[in-house]
Amino acid sequence: MVIITKGFTLFLRLVLLSFFYLYLVSCRESVSGFTVDLIHRDSPLSPFYDSSNTPYERLRNAVHRSSSRASFFKKKCVNPIQSTLTASDGEYLMKISIGIPPVDAFVILDTGSDLTWIQCEPCVECFKQLRPIFNPKNSSSYKTISCNTKLCQQVWSPTPCNNNTCNYKVTFADGSATLGDLSVETFRFASTSGKHVSIPKIAFGCGHNNSGFSNTTSGLIGLAGGDVSIVNQMHQEIKGKFSYCLIPMELLSIDSNATSHISFGDNAVVSGPGVVSTPLIPGQSLYYLTLETISIGNKILPFKSSKISSNTQGKILIDSGTLLTYFPHEFYAKLEKTLVASINATRKRDTSGFFNVCYASKNDIINAPKIVSHFTNADVELSLANVFTQVDEGLICLTMLPDEAFATFGNLAQANFLIGYDLVAKQVSFLPMDCTEH
Repeated sequence: MVIITKGFTLFLRLVLLSFFYLYLVSCRESVSGFTVDLIHRDSPLSPFYDSSNTPYERLRNAVHRSSSRASFFKKKCVNPIQSTLTASDGEYLMKISIGIPPVDAFVILDTGSDLTWIQCEPCVECFKQLRPIFNPKNSSSYKTISCNTKLCQQVWSPTPCNNNTCNYKVTFADGSATLGDLSVETFRFASTSGKHVSIPKIAFGCGHNNSGFSNTTSGLIGLAGGDVSIVNQMHQEIKGKFSYCLIPMELLSIDSNATSHISFGDNAVVSGPGVVSTPLIPGQSLYYLTLETISIGNKILPFKSSKISSNTQGKILIDSGTLLTYFPHEFYAKLEKTLVASINATRKRDTSGFFNVCYASKNDIINAPKIVSHFTNADVELSLANVFTQVDEGLICLTMLPDEAFATFGNLAQANFLIGYDLVAKQVSFLPMDCTEH
C-alpha cells in the first residue's frame, strides 16, 4: 500500500512547477516570432484612461506630451553627450510578465529609449502603479550584473559599485529619474496567438529610487537601436526585426477594445505588393531616416534639416512616442504656404492655440491634395487622417508643426501603416494597411 502524505503532494507539485518553468526558460531556443497587443495610453484598456475626459481633451493632453517629447529630442540632437537623458512619456503600453514565478506589469513602449527598466522593491522612493511592484527576492531567475561586465560599462552608473553590483541612472526630459541595479531577469510576453513567450536573461534596470513620476505603469520597454535595447538583447530570437501597426487615434472612442499590435522576429517581416523600404542612417541609437522631399499635389518641396542641426542631409526621426510631425521652421513655412494655397476650405482658428492650420468641417473631411513623403528609395503616401485630425466639433487641424531645430515623423502620420524595423538590413519598411485587421 502506498501512502501519499500532504508533504509529498506538495513536493510533487513543486517539482512539476519547476519543470514547467524550466520549459518556459528553455524555449529561448525555439522562439522565432510573436505578436503582442499595443494599448494606447488613452484607451479604456489603459491604466492612464480617464473616463471624465472627452476625446478632444485627450488629444490636447497628447499634444502637450508630444511637444515635451519633441523638446527633449531637440536637446539631445544639439547635445548628443546627454545620452543618459531620455523622453518621459510614450503613447503606447504593453503587458508583460517578469520573473519566475511571473509578475504582471504594464510598461510604456518607447522607440526613443534603450534601457528597459521596472520599479522594484525595496523602494527608496516609488510611484503608485496599477500592479504590485516587482520584488526580485521572490524570483528564482533574478540576478544582478557585476561592475566589470561590458554591459555595465554601456550604461551610465551614477555611483561606485555597491557590493560589485552595477548601478544605473536614467534622467527623463521632465526631470523625473530612475536609479537602481542593472540586473537580468526572465521576461514573458503574452502573444496574440494565446501562447506565452519567455525570454531569459534580459538585462534591465531594477529601479529602487524612482522620483518625479505621475503615471501608473510599472516602467518602460526600450526599443531603440542601442546595445542594451531589448531588440538587440533578443537578437537570437528575433534577428533584429520588429514591426508595428498603429490604429488611428479616433477609433479609441468608437471601439473600447481596439488595440494596435507589435510583432517581433519572423512575425515582423513586412513583405508583399506595396512595400517600400528606406535605409536607416547609420551610427545612431535612435531611428533616423533621410527625407528627400515632400510633394503636395504636383508641388515638390526639397527637405533639409535645420541649420542648427549637425546633419543637413534630410535627417528625420521616426518615433512611435511622438504624436505630431515636426519640421524645422524654414521648411515648415514653405509646406504650410503650399498646402494652404491648394486647399479650398474655410480657415478657422484653433482657440487653444496648439495648431497653426485649421479648417471648418462638418464631416471631418476637406478636399486636400495628395501628400507624399519621399524618403530615400521609399515614397510614402499619407492619407488625410495622417495629416489632419479633428480637434473639436466641426474643426480639423494640420498635425504638422514647426520646430526650431528638429524633424520628427510622428505616430499620427504612421497610423494604418505596417512599419517594419530591420536592424540587420538597417532599413525601415512601410506597407499601407488597415491596422484594425492586422
